[in-house]
Amino acid sequence: MLPLLCLFPLAIAAAPTVSDLDALRLAVADAQPGDVITLTPGTYVLNQTLSLQAPGQAEAPIRLIAEGATLESAVVEAIKVSGPHWQIEGLRLVGVCERDDDCEHAIHVVGAADGFTLRGSTLVDFNAQIKGNGEEVDGVRVWPDDVVIEGNDLYDTRPRQTANPVTKIDVVGGQRWRVEANRIADFEKALGDTVSYAAFFKGNSKDGRFLRNLVRCAQTFEGGARVGLSLGGGGTSPDSICEDGTCTPEHQRGRIENNLIVGCSDVGVYLNKAADSLILTNTLYATSGIDVRFEASSATLIGNVMDGRIRERDGGTATLGTNWTELDLTTVFVDPAGMDFALASDPGLVDALTPVEGLERDFCGSARDDAPDGGAFEYGAGALCDATRAHPDGSEPEGEGGDTDAVDTAGDSISAEGGGKEGGCGCASGGMGAGWLLAAVLAGARRRAPRARRG
Repeated sequence: MLPLLCLFPLAIAAAPTVSDLDALRLAVADAQPGDVITLTPGTYVLNQTLSLQAPGQAEAPIRLIAEGATLESAVVEAIKVSGPHWQIEGLRLVGVCERDDDCEHAIHVVGAADGFTLRGSTLVDFNAQIKGNGEEVDGVRVWPDDVVIEGNDLYDTRPRQTANPVTKIDVVGGQRWRVEANRIADFEKALGDTVSYAAFFKGNSKDGRFLRNLVRCAQTFEGGARVGLSLGGGGTSPDSICEDGTCTPEHQRGRIENNLIVGCSDVGVYLNKAADSLILTNTLYATSGIDVRFEASSATLIGNVMDGRIRERDGGTATLGTNWTELDLTTVFVDPAGMDFALASDPGLVDALTPVEGLERDFCGSARDDAPDGGAFEYGAGALCDATRAHPDGSEPEGEGGDTDAVDTAGDSISAEGGGKEGGCGCASGGMGAGWLLAAVLAGARRRAPRARRG
């Protein structure tokens, strides 16, 4: 009798390990569903866009594993993803262009790139660390759906000297994007209107989710008008680049839940023509609050805690449950400026809410109880997670030292010795580091400046 393996042969995924960019380009071009491509540790100089076009499958994605590898990019877009069901994990990607106008996108997700996932990666010094939009496929414009951006560290080391848009996650069109448990920090557009965003969904996108993210608008440097999370951003035009041929509304059925948003010179949450939005149990410190703007915007707000206000502007409408606004959060929390959000006194947050459908875990990944607490933290779940930690072991960041050994030639090059522009730690300057964020994702699975005119 033949063994079962002979009767039902298994498809074994290829697992190429590559140590130079020529080999990487060949591997991604020839990739088949289920392949796992591993990039060996080192610092690679990227002078051409890396294009991920081969199609994976939902049940057999193509994975690019890059733990310990750094790509230094001097091109307008470092990685372009147009094939469906790719996953990138553990990559460090740094923009090193002489002109900030020339480092636009770290990862550009377009067209048919449904199911793309970026996890446990660090993206530094681009105008948009993640850019998503539509593209023509066989004469029809399509948008990437079901994208997951999870457990990453997205930040800049200095203000961007550009008048181009500066938004760390900039998504135009697409459905069911989920942005969860990322740290997004230190973004500033130094030229033009000086308005920048941590992240937005716009272009008549639908069912987007911002969940359990840490947004520190001005962690290590200040300036410009910085907005936290947004449904609608600054608006989109023309209608032809928006889903369904219209940019009104800019987003539908979005959900912003359990985020910690700190130090934004403008609002922490901005709804611009965002229909049927749910803004749920967020904590906003040192922001001007939440704006619900324009007639196409409608939102339900429940359980949010802030020192700013909730505003209905230019015809926007808000349905308010229990929220806590205009609080002195320096008396509510132990040390919010130092990122310690343990309760110093309770203004009624504990066990304050009735259950809300889908509200299962807090910012730390702890389970919500039958009477959820207001804000991003469930205080009855035990000690809060440590949002001040610089590295997974709690050590301080090493700064910008360390010379790269990579050799910049006319093409791409590599240093197998590691190192790189910001040292080999792969952690954000003054931040938590993508490794800590990914640990938070896994834990969750287990348990005022004058306002600039926006859009």
